[in-house]
Formats: sequence, C-alpha cells, structure tokens
Amino acid sequence: MNDRQLLRYSRHILLDEIGIEGQERILAAHVLVIGAGGLGSPAALYLASSGVGRLTLVDDDEVDLTNLQRQVMHTTARIGQPKVDSGRDALLQINPEIEVVALRERVAGERLAELVGAASVVLDCSDNFATRQAVNAACVAAGVPLVSGAAIRFDGQVSVYDMRDPASPCYACLFPADSRFEDVACSTMGVFAPLVGIIGAMQAAEALKLVAGSGRSLAGRLLMLDGRAMEWTEIGVARHPGCSVCGGRTPGP
Repeated sequence: MNDRQLLRYSRHILLDEIGIEGQERILAAHVLVIGAGGLGSPAALYLASSGVGRLTLVDDDEVDLTNLQRQVMHTTARIGQPKVDSGRDALLQINPEIEVVALRERVAGERLAELVGAASVVLDCSDNFATRQAVNAACVAAGVPLVSGAAIRFDGQVSVYDMRDPASPCYACLFPADSRFEDVACSTMGVFAPLVGIIGAMQAAEALKLVAGSGRSLAGRLLMLDGRAMEWTEIGVARHPGCSVCGGRTPGP
C-alpha cells in the first residue's frame, strides 16, 4: 500500500483482526454484487469505501423515482439511467482508486458461471427466488462463498453459504430449489427503507470478513430481523444430505 492508502484505510489497519495484511487482501479481492437496488446499494457502498479492489455490479434495471426511498446508491438526477451506471458513478466518487465493472444484463447459465468463477465472494442482492437459486448453484459449482440477503416489509434475513467449507450448507439446503415459492415484490407489499440498509450493510460486513480472513462468518446460521420490534432471531442451518444442488459435495467432518 502507498501512503495515501495507508491513510485512507487506517481505521481498518488499526484493528488487530484486519491489520495491514487483511486490508491488502481486501484490496486484492473481487466481489460480485448481483442486484444494484435496495440491498446492493448499501452493500456496494461499504465495499467500495473499504477498498475492495474490484467490484462487479450486475443489474438490468433503470433508476426509477420509486427506488429513491431506499436505494441509497442512486440520486434524483440519475433517474432513467441504468442502475449499474449510476452505481458505478457513486462508488467511484467515494473511492476512485478501485475498479468498478458495470454490467447491465440479467445473467444466467454460462455467463453467470463465468462471473461467479472470477469472484472472491458473491453477494446475492437480488429480489427473486429464481435468481437466488441460480446464483447459489453457480457458487456451489465454482466453490465460491455466497452472502445472501433478503428484505420485504419489515422482515429481513441474511446468511453465508461458504462453498469452500465442505460442512457448510448451500442456499438450497434451506430453501429447496424444487419447492414452490411465490415471490413477493416490494412494489406491491412495500419495504421499510432502513431495513435494506441494515441487511445490505451486514452483507458487506460478511463479505469483508470472508475476504480478510477475520472473525466468524454466518455460515451455518441464518439471522432473521423483525424490524417492527427490532429483534433478531438466529437459527442453525445444516447441510441437507439429499440437497439436489450440493448433495454431491464431499461431506464435512
């Protein structure tokens, strides 16, 4: 790190759990963020400010007036712009020393596998069940850790599915890929604005811990937040031996 970086990231470097070596790992990391909306906004902002060397934003939507109540990466002046372009502008204003790749597309199949395989960590900040399952399957296949978040109304959840650990469950162990699941959109149900900030910030925190190699991740644990009472509930999540997605992985000890 140069003198400017030592100063910029000094509050991380002062932490024994991160230090210079951890910050250098953050600077060398590549984080893939699927979704540049309510969850992706705070997650990407904190990843950028923390110095993640390369951030890839993937989203096929445009900034809309209704987004601005909670999607803090975007501004009124950027209504109508692709969210990934708006996000890239915001992230580079915070930290011009990082690389931001803006992909306006809905990724799937080989393209998704390619992007996941090139990442250090993947953040699922999407808003639909099919995308979450596809991202999870790609992470399982590539052995890349996944940080998954979701939020609707006053309810949020976040967990880590670390495919580097044979004992770690995948997303489909908890939410089977073949189950019937009705997507609930915030456009019809609403969402409490700070809720996505809380969950998205936690996704960034988990990603940074995974990259820096510090602390204990949420792998094997699902945190659920009731924003009405501001109460957290934690449940343990184990690998499902019959999981259709990760069942073929070598079992942990």
